[in-house]
Amino acid sequence: MTIQTKPIELYYWPTPNGWKISIMLEELGVPYVLKLVNIGKGDQFEPSFLKIAPNNRMPAIVDPEGPDGEPISVFESGAILQYLGRKFGKFYPQDERSRVAVEEWLFWQVGGLGPMAGQAHHFRQYAPEQIEYGINRYTNEVNRLYGVMNRRLDGPEYLAGRYSIADMASFGWVVPHANQGQDLNEFPNLKRWFETMGARPAVQRGLELGKEERRNIANDEEAMKILFGQRAR
Repeated sequence: MTIQTKPIELYYWPTPNGWKISIMLEELGVPYVLKLVNIGKGDQFEPSFLKIAPNNRMPAIVDPEGPDGEPISVFESGAILQYLGRKFGKFYPQDERSRVAVEEWLFWQVGGLGPMAGQAHHFRQYAPEQIEYGINRYTNEVNRLYGVMNRRLDGPEYLAGRYSIADMASFGWVVPHANQGQDLNEFPNLKRWFETMGARPAVQRGLELGKEERRNIANDEEAMKILFGQRAR
């Protein structure tokens, strides 16, 4: 396993996408330093951050010991998970058949579960007019996706068979299941997986990271304007 001597910089805010990387770093046990990106105050638009993450979204990392010993920055949570998995040789298998299985579920989360759960959460929690069509559309789609996970987990303990970055990527999006209008009791295999994941000490530590700071922007109208009123800059 690669030995990390200089801490990785983690640009982070406690959200499902941010949790993916905090959990991964905790699971790896490598040194890292936290760089909070307060998305409710607009830190994601700072020029220094945009050099690292041009899509003005966290998480992102800077690894001072990147390829050939030179620093490298990585944005997009899925890409970060793959980079860390390759570098440290954990939670991202090297044999092609097993790696494909991980990538299938990783990209399933990135392209499906995350966006749909995020929209369900938004319409159910933040939409000022509570648009019924949007609520029903995304709540039902998340329900379908939970069903996909439930069927997949009928037997296998984890999404790709063994614990991997695919599980880390999906877990955070199931944490706020109640806000997405979902009842895990309807999905017994998914519920078992969720409880297994939540019992891992590294997962618990990853979820705690920045928890207090996030609580401080709850019900902040100005923060909501920044989060949901973004246009091209």
